Amino acid sequence: MKKVLISPRSLTKEGHPSFIKLKEAGYEIVLTTPGKQPSEEELLDKLPGCIGYLAGVERISKKVLEAAKGLKVISRNGSGIDNIDLETCEKLGITIRTTEGANAKGVAELTIALILALVRWIPFHDYGMKNEKWERKKGMEIEKKTLGLIGCGLIGKETAVRALGLGMRVIAFRRNPDRSFAPSDMFSWVPFEELLERSDVVSLHRPANPDGEPIITKDGIVKMKRGVYIINTSRASLIEEKAVLDALEDGHIAGFATDVYAVEPPEEYRLVKHERVIATPHLGGFTSESVDRATVGAIENIIATLK
Repeated sequence: MKKVLISPRSLTKEGHPSFIKLKEAGYEIVLTTPGKQPSEEELLDKLPGCIGYLAGVERISKKVLEAAKGLKVISRNGSGIDNIDLETCEKLGITIRTTEGANAKGVAELTIALILALVRWIPFHDYGMKNEKWERKKGMEIEKKTLGLIGCGLIGKETAVRALGLGMRVIAFRRNPDRSFAPSDMFSWVPFEELLERSDVVSLHRPANPDGEPIITKDGIVKMKRGVYIINTSRASLIEEKAVLDALEDGHIAGFATDVYAVEPPEEYRLVKHERVIATPHLGGFTSESVDRATVGAIENIIATLK
């Protein structure tokens, strides 16, 4: 039987009913370590001999790809492919497939949850109550506040619709804006600099830059309103971490929430442990519905490509 490697943490830990589709199509399933993101060493051990690869967010390097003789397709259970050495894939004739939009609703809902948790300091108050402390921080109401979306593809659009439903004004920046998306007169497309200057809350919904350069930098933060809130459910490399920490310390950034990290789990917890930071362990697409859509789509992509 030809083999297919499966590596996303939720799937190696819990499995999924749609695995049966691969077995019925005549493929043997190989799993990485349950519940853990595979290292390069583990991929070098398990990927050679596999014809298909249902991949998560782990780094898929040139070394791994060149060792994977016979690999025909990498199918992501999501839309991001910046973790894959695409140049090597093209050279070796490896097809890349994605399940764009499968986790859009889940990520959008987490984004809204993080906004509300930040502006009302919910983790702070919960921690205090659990430790029998009656301490209160004054919050902010989000109605008529401006949400700036850096990136507005499928996830950004889902986020915009939800924020508009809560009475927020929404502005968005995208290099190639979809002008057909005009859900409300409270929504508008704006240049990047204007978004930084006008937003009360900034949320990132775009891929990482190919060169790994951040888009939220010290210079950009200076242009933002004092007391701005920033949400990152996209890619850790989009944020200049030291600049964010410094701005949290001097109060320019009121609060920061992140669901993504350069290394998962993080190796450095300084930002995570800051009292005005909310950190979640990459939960954006980790809902029953998102996992189902992404897994079914990724498996269908493998079977269709290998046919």
